[in-house]
Amino acid sequence: MPSLLEAEGISRKYRVGDNDLEVLRDVDLTVEAGEVVAVVGPSGVGKSTLLHILGGLDRPSSGTLRISQTDVFSLSDSDLAQFRNESIGFVFQFHHLLSDFTAVENVMLPLMIQGRSRTDANRAASEMLERVGLGERRDHLPSELSGGESQRVAVIRALVTHPQLVLADEPSGNLDAGRSAELHDLIWHLAEEFHQTFVIATHDMALAERADRVVQMSKGWIVEDLN
Repeated sequence: MPSLLEAEGISRKYRVGDNDLEVLRDVDLTVEAGEVVAVVGPSGVGKSTLLHILGGLDRPSSGTLRISQTDVFSLSDSDLAQFRNESIGFVFQFHHLLSDFTAVENVMLPLMIQGRSRTDANRAASEMLERVGLGERRDHLPSELSGGESQRVAVIRALVTHPQLVLADEPSGNLDAGRSAELHDLIWHLAEEFHQTFVIATHDMALAERADRVVQMSKGWIVEDLN
């Protein structure tokens, strides 16, 4: 059976003045359904760029990406946007919640983009907020939430559509140790409950050590893949 995600020969170059800056170099990566994979390495080695490409937010200079056998970069920009919305969830270091939307409205947004009714989206978002202990905070704006609460909202916003794949870029990087541990527990609880596939870029080894697999990056290469 094919893997959920199959990336082959992914390279990414950026033009800087008269020179090409090679951020990713011939990266190969496979991820199985239900697997939690941690991509580790210091800042600047290409972790975020890799996640942006795996999520279809950026196109590689060369290489191929298949998710559930869909050739992602053969899609037009509009089809790729639809595929992202239906198949991929994103969690970033800074939660990127919309400041004028309440917690429940932020979680509703991906569902409404998919065409779900406001009533249906509100019900599903409210259930997810209750599931992570934020039911009483549903009508609060991001400015009224703690950093840990905001990041929990961001996680369930990524999960509310039940995507095939969730990509998390330093999800606890902006939290203190206690809040980081709470977020890590939440991610693993939800991964198990929903049989959810995660690829998590992190420099936090406490988070990485809980993953099913750790992928080490250095200078744009995958230098070690620990099963």
